[in-house]
Amino acid sequence: MKFFLLFLFLLPLFATAQDCKVIRETDPYTKETKVSSGFVTLQRATVSIEADSKEIDFFFIVEGKCFNDMSTVYIFFEGNRVKTTYRNGGSVNCDGYFHFKFRNTANTTGPLQKLSTQKVAQFIFTGNDKKEMIVSLLPEQQETLMQAAACVSTEAKTLIK
Repeated sequence: MKFFLLFLFLLPLFATAQDCKVIRETDPYTKETKVSSGFVTLQRATVSIEADSKEIDFFFIVEGKCFNDMSTVYIFFEGNRVKTTYRNGGSVNCDGYFHFKFRNTANTTGPLQKLSTQKVAQFIFTGNDKKEMIVSLLPEQQETLMQAAACVSTEAKTLIK
């Protein structure tokens, strides 16, 4: 009876653990494993979160924008007016590709932890033309993005060598 009660109390922990769906790939040449969230569709943009043994990469595709190394994204979280700013860590392009990266460490950094535990209300991208493009998130998209960030950051720790 004690084991049955213990099982009932621990059941919610196992139920949430199963929500993590990441894509695992192994490079055939380097034999390095990567994990990815796959693409998450947002309003006017898509995002994929990928991780390897060295870094966690947030890769956005924003339609109709050109980005250079001075382009930025402002992230506003739901419930407060504080913003977080990241600069494009990818190449100069007019394909709408925007990256920002975190180092993959055993301890989750503050900004990555925030993306994994708080809902993002909107992203504001500033491209080459200095014009802002606002990508607001619906409640379902906020939840999906937060879960994807949490899953990938958790799985990324297993890739550290």
